[in-house]
Amino acid sequence: MKSNLCVCKEAVSIPMTEEETEPPGSMPTTAEMNEEEAEPPGSMTGAAGISRGKLDNYPASSPPKEQPALSSLAFTMTGKASAMPRTASHVLDMPSSGAGDLSRAKTGARSCAFRKRFFPDATRAEWNDWRWQLRNRITDIHELARIIQLSEDELKATTCHEGPLPLGITPYYASLLDEKDPRQPLRRSVVPVGAEYVCVPGESDDPLGEDAHSPAPGVVHRYPDRVLFLVTGFCSTYCRYCTRSRMVGHHGGLRFNMAQWEQAIAYIEATPTIRDVLLSGGDPLTLPDQKIEWLLSRLRRIPHVEFLRIGTKVPVVLPQRITPALVRIFKRYHPLWMSLHFTHPDEITPEASHACERLANAGIPLGSQTVLLAGVNDNVETMKQLVHGLLKIRVKPYYLYQCDPISGSSHFRTSVKKGLEIIKGLRGYTTGYAVPNYVVDAPGSGGKIPLVPEYLVGRQGDFLMLKNYEGNIYYYPDPEGNRE
Repeated sequence: MKSNLCVCKEAVSIPMTEEETEPPGSMPTTAEMNEEEAEPPGSMTGAAGISRGKLDNYPASSPPKEQPALSSLAFTMTGKASAMPRTASHVLDMPSSGAGDLSRAKTGARSCAFRKRFFPDATRAEWNDWRWQLRNRITDIHELARIIQLSEDELKATTCHEGPLPLGITPYYASLLDEKDPRQPLRRSVVPVGAEYVCVPGESDDPLGEDAHSPAPGVVHRYPDRVLFLVTGFCSTYCRYCTRSRMVGHHGGLRFNMAQWEQAIAYIEATPTIRDVLLSGGDPLTLPDQKIEWLLSRLRRIPHVEFLRIGTKVPVVLPQRITPALVRIFKRYHPLWMSLHFTHPDEITPEASHACERLANAGIPLGSQTVLLAGVNDNVETMKQLVHGLLKIRVKPYYLYQCDPISGSSHFRTSVKKGLEIIKGLRGYTTGYAVPNYVVDAPGSGGKIPLVPEYLVGRQGDFLMLKNYEGNIYYYPDPEGNRE
């Protein structure tokens, strides 16, 4: 198999005229970093940008750099950034809008120490700029081995990778990884292992049947009144259990661009039963401000679309992206909801908390769609810490998903019994606000099916027999004559 050293450069290889993925651009100026209220000069956001009916096109990036031979790697490679200089091929030029208050962004002690160790030339303002984070993503084995001590399994799996779902980790999220322990929950979720290449019966590349329910490019219409609108195949960080691992991080198959967006919107406009549109991907919040606003404004003009949702992991893996400028855009398009993707309490950092605070203060209801993952969050205590932490940052634990049976996911999937055990360990032992709905997204386009422990025991005459969270039986009057 070929090395992933080539396929992991997806974010720097496609011109903006063809792909909508976050484009190359310059670093923000000092004035832009301190800008809070006025839109940055030259940006295409707001009513003026929309009324002009166009979006800027951006140049393609420089070609990938030449990689050193794999034989030069050592498992204990932990040197300074200067030992592996970052060339122009690491740099994604970004648009100048949305820099926000970088100088006042919250930075946790852990990420601060990580920056000084592995990116000593980066200023605090650069670290807190989301575009710098994208330019400096860890996308190959050499960069990863500089930061963590790779196990033999991780090294082999990353080296031999080919196809979609490449390696991709923001420097910020890399700062949360354990340097030595490959079993650390966060590390397991983003670093490839050999089990990804083992496919067991019942798994498939598209277990939810999304492709079969796609009436227009990038549209999935499985439910009567709502659609999933895929707007990008790019994520700042790639989760190894991704439901759409068949399509993210590479440029085969569906092309995400303005023409595709227009086709999708035309379908939504022509289908009046659609009242709810969920923007997803990839991750929509990796798009430039201008394109996010263009999408929201076009959808908001459709009379029968009552509210919009955005599915994103950006506040977790790239919290620097939640700038004041971006939040101002969101506030113009209410009702707007956001589905986040937290998996472990260690992700609730000062940076992620600050990002969620900005969104919540903008009036955006936040819910977490957590995936149940073996070795990551599959016990009551970890899940309780997660849901309590989420409530403290104003995020409602919304769904607990049984891991979808995508190809190569068996090492992540728990039994359904384990999921029910976790829900039983939460219900009654903490506030109902902290208890998510445990669901299986049924293979073959069956939709979300809720699963709950057995609290309805049976019937005794005109009374229902109910079991509470402590296992005690209670009787509720429900006479036969009251039932239709």
